[in-house]
Amino acid sequence: MNDHPSVSNPSRRALLQTTGLGLLGAVLSGTSASSAAETPRAPAAKSGATARPANALVPLNRFGRMVQEYYVGRLREAERTADARRAKIRTKADAENYVREVRGKIQSIFGPWPEKTPLHARSTGVVERDTYRIEKVIFESRPGFPVTANLYLPKGRPTPAPGVVGSCGHSANGKAADAYQSFAQGLARQGYVVLIFDPIGQGERMQYVTPDLKPRMGTGVREHLHAGNQQFLVGEFFGAWRAWDGIRALDYLLTRPEVDPRQVGITGNSGGGTMTTWLCGVESRWTMAAPSCFVTTFRRNLENELPADTEQCPPRALALGLDHADFIAALAPKPVILIDQENDYFDVRGLEESLERLRPIYRLLGAEQNVEIFIGPDYHGYSKPAREAMYRKFNGVTKISSAAAEPAIVIERDETLWCTPQGQVASEKSRTVFGFTRESSLAWRQRRGEVGGAALTKALAETLKLPRREGSPEYRILRPGNSRGYPKRYAGTYAVETEPNSFALVYRLDDQPLMSRLPRGPRRALLYVAHLSADAELREEPLLAELMHAEPDSAVFACDVRGVGESMPSTTATAAWEPYGPDYFYAIHGLMLDYPYVGQKTHDVLRVIDWLKSGGHSEVHLVGRGWGAFPATFAAVLAAEVKQVTLKHALTSYSEVAESEDYHWPLSTLVPGVLRAFDLPDCYRALAAKRLRQIEPWNATAGAG
Repeated sequence: MNDHPSVSNPSRRALLQTTGLGLLGAVLSGTSASSAAETPRAPAAKSGATARPANALVPLNRFGRMVQEYYVGRLREAERTADARRAKIRTKADAENYVREVRGKIQSIFGPWPEKTPLHARSTGVVERDTYRIEKVIFESRPGFPVTANLYLPKGRPTPAPGVVGSCGHSANGKAADAYQSFAQGLARQGYVVLIFDPIGQGERMQYVTPDLKPRMGTGVREHLHAGNQQFLVGEFFGAWRAWDGIRALDYLLTRPEVDPRQVGITGNSGGGTMTTWLCGVESRWTMAAPSCFVTTFRRNLENELPADTEQCPPRALALGLDHADFIAALAPKPVILIDQENDYFDVRGLEESLERLRPIYRLLGAEQNVEIFIGPDYHGYSKPAREAMYRKFNGVTKISSAAAEPAIVIERDETLWCTPQGQVASEKSRTVFGFTRESSLAWRQRRGEVGGAALTKALAETLKLPRREGSPEYRILRPGNSRGYPKRYAGTYAVETEPNSFALVYRLDDQPLMSRLPRGPRRALLYVAHLSADAELREEPLLAELMHAEPDSAVFACDVRGVGESMPSTTATAAWEPYGPDYFYAIHGLMLDYPYVGQKTHDVLRVIDWLKSGGHSEVHLVGRGWGAFPATFAAVLAAEVKQVTLKHALTSYSEVAESEDYHWPLSTLVPGVLRAFDLPDCYRALAAKRLRQIEPWNATAGAG
């Protein structure tokens, strides 16, 4: 969690602005503020916002809290179910079964792991200091994928000694950040062997660099989101990649004769606290752990509107009933201290709730004293008091030192700790996360071939996780506003309940007032699925006028699926379409619920079609534009009532996104694992039978295809 990237690509800005996002953004986005930064918060650029003329229409946003409250309801339900499961833990055997159960669930998310290939570890230099030395180490966590690390080795101490792997938070300079040098030095001065490594996208491991090795997309969050969102298409999880680096770091640490394999710990702060927590869940060799400034609950983060990186949101975790505490439970009954700060943006209430969930398990396993929390007085960060709490916990386990205070620390210059000559592995032509994603996409495309017929409809239902539909949905009749300049004089507005407390907003255009229930007929309906706002696009999109002129006898409808237009969220204190904003926020929670956001939107369209059918519209011409083209495409394949399809600015293929280093489609439009099952061209071929018309398709960078 750190600064969040802003929209900078000109073609993407054009895509956002062409349907009134400038108008919507000016009203709804406000000033973006960084949520969850390891550095002071700062405003982010508005996405396509423009000044609104005095006589301009105020954007319609009558359901602006709908998506947030829908997710809050889902997470509270998941939490109640998980709490009920934990309430049944009454014996030691129950606790042991629970630990095995969560380990299996976690493994199903993070695995299967790749083969443990040779580390090809090498030392590129040594820094000699008074009571320790620092070896500059590079090892490969995957073939051709180097990890830069510093190994702190105590001098004049008996060996083998306890070892600790240090996991960094979102520091641009990775392992060289002051707080992370501090705990590595502090532990080494007390006799520990410490290996601290650069995370992907930080320090010496930037994945997207300019020819002069400068970050091309920013550092930390920016790279994590860009690489991680893309990985979902091929069924990968960036958090598993990050955890694998930690596993291989432990593998390397245990090759060192100076390390006692019976005493190995893991610690880290913020994003490093995340990886410490995940590594407790996936690696059984740790004998102690100290995650700092991360552990809370998923519900607290959601309710507090706090975004998190791709790797901090494990897919299916919520659907499986997992929470942060369960990753710690997977290590039980080994000693763990959960560290936080009273003034952290990670909710301390969630930390305390996590402890209360863990205590009964540890108690039943005969080790209640092994789990504890420390809450410091500071703001987010691995402060000296927090580090000293970690030292006390680890020293209590290893007995290597009785020191209560941190030894004197001397912060090194970044360049002193570099493992590579120019401070970037890219200078050595190393492989990148994107390179692996591209190769995976190419392999899945060859293996998959063309998909059609029943196999395609099955693949759609399974990858989108579509719920069952029965009958006609309930709907509300909203009061019409003043004239909004639509192509017809009146617009009846209906809130179609597609799921409990979740609505698609549908406008029906007519020359007569519409303030009562859905009028019946005619047989044919034209249904437009908006890109960003049906309200704005009814005025601004020329395609609608063209289609209405071509079909004068069709009933005309325009639809906002959840999360756009009338239900565009204004949460997270961030512009709606920023890569770290609410659109991403709900998309990533959808993946944790095993219900992809684009699947939810597709369900909305299908339920609107069910609703239209109840009004006598048995034949539908389905039209989708931009981001609305995704649910329109999928619904058109699945719904027999759809007889004709028109798509404007639809993505050419998911493969192109997965195989392009630069892409600008948001997570809310991407389907996890889709390229293992089908691709958009399969849908387009299937829709040829429904008279598909494609207008100006867009490529991976949201430019003309």
